This record gives sequence, C-alpha cells and structure tokens, in this order.
Amino acid sequence: MAPTPTPKPATTTPEPQAPAVAPQPTPKPAEAGDEEKMLPDPRSADLPADKMPAEEVACRERLKTLGVEFEEHKAESNPEIGCSIPYPIVLKSLGKSVAIAPGTELNCPMAEAAARFAADVIQPAAKAEFGADLKSIGQASAFVCRPRNGTRKLSEHAFGNALDIASFTLSDGRTIEVGPAPPEKDGKFLDAVRKAACGPFKTVLGPGADPDHSLHFHLDLEPRRHGGTFCQ
Repeated sequence: MAPTPTPKPATTTPEPQAPAVAPQPTPKPAEAGDEEKMLPDPRSADLPADKMPAEEVACRERLKTLGVEFEEHKAESNPEIGCSIPYPIVLKSLGKSVAIAPGTELNCPMAEAAARFAADVIQPAAKAEFGADLKSIGQASAFVCRPRNGTRKLSEHAFGNALDIASFTLSDGRTIEVGPAPPEKDGKFLDAVRKAACGPFKTVLGPGADPDHSLHFHLDLEPRRHGGTFCQ
C-alpha cells in the first residue's frame, strides 16, 4: 500500500504535455500544401499559335471600329499556377473620348465587352443622371495571375477575362466612386450601371456581395452552364 502513491505524480506530469504538442504540427503542412494546388482549368493549357486565329483578328477589327485604342502584348502564362492569356491586349481607351487607367491588360473578348458596355450603358446613364459625358474609368484590376480569393479555383483575372472598376470620371470633373454608401445621386447611377451589367457580363459583383468587392464592381465573362449569370 505504500508504493502505490509514488508512481501517480510521475505519470501525470508528462501525459498532458506529450499529446498536446505532438499531433498538431503534422496536419498543418499537409493542409497548406493542398490549398496551394489549383483546381484544373482547361484554359490553363492555352498557348499562342504561330498565326493569330481568325476570331482574334476579327475581334481587334471590331475594337478599331468602336474607336478603342489598344496595344498588342506578348502572351503570358504560368504553368505552375495555371494562368494563361495567349493573345492579350493593353487598353488605352474604351472608345472615342473614354479613357481607362491604369494600363489594362485583357483578352480581346473581354476588352470588346467592356468597350460596348461603356458606350451602350455607362455613357447614357451618366448623361441621364448628371447631364455630363463619361470621360474615364478607373480600373482596380485586370489580368492578374492569382486564384479566386479564399479558394483553389483560378480567378477569371488569371485569364484576362475580368475587369474591376473602382470609379467613373465625368466631363464636368465629377468622380463617382464605387463604395458601400455613395451619395444618393451617385448611388442611382451606380445601381443603374450594376443592374445593366448583368447579362452582357456573366458575373457581376460589388458592394454588399462580400468584403472583397466593397470598393469596386467585378465584371467577367466566365463561361457558365446554359449561358447563365451570377450577379450579386
């Protein structure tokens, strides 16, 4: 009966320390490694051909007809991440007298969609609400080689297939900034632009959708089943 109490304090001290420390480090590196691997996207394999395809040439001709100023840019790809933009262009304007800044690298279909949207929707909305012309668009992001925030799926930005718009400047010097609580008149204009974007673009996100889009409109041409849209 005397030896029994002696081993008890010896065993209780090491027992809580060992299991608390040992199992934790092992799962962490495995989880981090899994997050880094991007989900496959067929567009990641797109590379430029020796000759520019006819649809790319035709797209550029349509941009010129719309008065869009642009420059050709060398193909970009990152096999490790999966980004690819085989026939990029850098926009200098979205049409006659509508500038876009800073330099905006996109694929040609996305550039054409943005130019038509500026002419057909944003310009008339600015005229109707403020009695002024759209002078320029301030973009927050175009081609960027990255995944969609918080996921393992590649962003449409990784294919030059998305444009983030942070502000609109008018011919009278007024600047309308995208944000969660704009002045009433600015809010009407922004709401009109945002609603009209759903259709010409397959994804439309902005303030209220999630914290990542609280200060800009995200517009993209992500291919969706049955040609559907996701607007939030």
